[in-house]
Amino acid sequence: MKNNMKKDLKRDAKNFLKFFLSELKPKGKLLTPFNFIAATIIFLGAVIAFFRFKDGLGSVTNLSQEYPWGLWIGFDVITGVAFAGGAYVITFMVYILRMKKYDSIVRITVLNGLLSYMFYAGALLLDLGKPWNVINPIIGNSFGMNSVMFLVAWHFALYMIAEFLEFSPAIAEWFGSKKLKKWLHGITFATVIIGITLSTLHQAGLGALFLMTKSKLHPLWYTEFIPILFFVSSIFAGLSMVIVEGSISKRVFSNLMSPEHHHTHNDIVFGLGKICAIVMYVYFFLKIVVLFHSHSMHYLDTPLGLWYISEMLFFTLLPLAMFTYSVRHRKGNMIRAAAILTLIGIVINRLNVTIIAFNWNLPERYYPSWQEIELTLAVIFLEIVVLRWIVVRMPVFNEKKESREDKISITSAS
Repeated sequence: MKNNMKKDLKRDAKNFLKFFLSELKPKGKLLTPFNFIAATIIFLGAVIAFFRFKDGLGSVTNLSQEYPWGLWIGFDVITGVAFAGGAYVITFMVYILRMKKYDSIVRITVLNGLLSYMFYAGALLLDLGKPWNVINPIIGNSFGMNSVMFLVAWHFALYMIAEFLEFSPAIAEWFGSKKLKKWLHGITFATVIIGITLSTLHQAGLGALFLMTKSKLHPLWYTEFIPILFFVSSIFAGLSMVIVEGSISKRVFSNLMSPEHHHTHNDIVFGLGKICAIVMYVYFFLKIVVLFHSHSMHYLDTPLGLWYISEMLFFTLLPLAMFTYSVRHRKGNMIRAAAILTLIGIVINRLNVTIIAFNWNLPERYYPSWQEIELTLAVIFLEIVVLRWIVVRMPVFNEKKESREDKISITSAS
């Protein structure tokens, strides 16, 4: 009996390897403008990454003792995690609140979140002076087990595992394992609960990292409520990203989507826009309360004060009004424009906290080098390429796909 089991395992492993190798073959045209641009940026990013690890951070970045966190932390990690917030919000809506209208976008949203976290972890390695010390926050070495860094590190690692398990039924369905898919579906609800809990905690935890920067962060952005602001803003940031990515996916991957997905797309966009408007009202109210509470209004007539007002008016209040108007009058394009404006606002807010308003009273300023910018673009394009590879092959938009055995037989026949 053991011999038969070994033979079955060997056969399954051989079939899966054959299937996986067949799936590595390119699908569609290779020589496209996007592929050329992506390949160029990724290749140049790989060269820069080589010199970064060979010669150190100083060879490719403008980081210093005064500005140890630059673009790779401020944008790739702090901003990127907020953009990935759509995964925990959508799963909460579908699995906890039973809002089945959004069920068709769960897989693509979770996949976006999973890939975002994976590539943000990679970007984090780029920023560490000694990348092999990345294990320190997880084991509590140097930081201690009571530090916010320890909390965020564990939440980050565990949430990636939770998101992988949430998406794993699609992987099992991809290579035709019905038993594995059934088992993974059975643990989905538990992983969703764990994932939501971890995500809400580390969204706030990223803000809590800046509670110790009171002497460095400008008073208009520093507040003891910054963890709450980070958490609340991650809700409408994540949903705005879902709106933008969903609209792009509808054009790029239209042939892969089920009729249900096409039919419900506009209703989903309007529903998400309504939620964004409600949460942004809460966020704007909290920002006003914090402004009065911090007694920092006298800074508003300074250059950074005017920049703060611009952030609040043009990238919070304006998209809030656009969401409200477009939902009421069913203006789909305006909702998408509001979502883009909201994402820009989140980028500005997170960069204000991490770079622009950080060490605001020092004469020396930090500006990212072209290598930092290029490597950030390389990470983004690499994520998009991997996302496209998965979406084209796996049942992300439509669960009704042929089994692994069918695909293998088709591949063998061709």
